[in-house]
Amino acid sequence: MEDGELVILQKAHDEFNRKNYIRAEELYTQFIESCTKNRQCNSRDLAIAYNNRGQVKYLKVDFYEAMDDYTSAIQTNSQFEVPLYNRGLIRYRLGFFKEAESDFRRALELNPHFKDAKESLCQTLLDSEEKLKRGY
Repeated sequence: MEDGELVILQKAHDEFNRKNYIRAEELYTQFIESCTKNRQCNSRDLAIAYNNRGQVKYLKVDFYEAMDDYTSAIQTNSQFEVPLYNRGLIRYRLGFFKEAESDFRRALELNPHFKDAKESLCQTLLDSEEKLKRGY
């Protein structure tokens, strides 16, 4: 990976941490496009960029676009549990309980100590059961 790409990624992280989400999204997109064009990026860095850009989209309530980015992060680095958890949260919010359950379980396979994923899985199972009891 070129030094310029690392600078872009670091600037994106800085903007994200400052809650300058529009600029962070632009920089993450720039990094992702550069990586996919050059194909020389570290898969972990690329997965983090996809995940964080997904977070920005999530905050903008662009759930389907956020899920696309989380899915790209998962495809880029299948051992990264955070985008699985994040995608699971959106699926849960949209009422896709089986898919959310699958994401939370996979996140826990990768990191059994992921407390938020454990709690989200439990809530998903409860809500899924309640949905079945109500007949929808």
